[in-house]
Amino acid sequence: MRIQNPSKALIALVALICVTVLMALGKIDETGGMGILGMITGYSVGNGVGAMKRQDTSGMFGPKE
Repeated sequence: MRIQNPSKALIALVALICVTVLMALGKIDETGGMGILGMITGYSVGNGVGAMKRQDTSGMFGPKE
């Protein structure tokens, strides 16, 4: 698998880090933060699985060439 869209992968990574830091500082409650983290992680994993099955994804990962 290769990163097909580096900007989208970077945005997902930065969002994961920011939400985690905000949860650690107590600025976001745990329930809302875990929902956001789950959505970001699910999106990333879903695109990775689609790329491994060679499905046409417009996501951040693509199949190996």
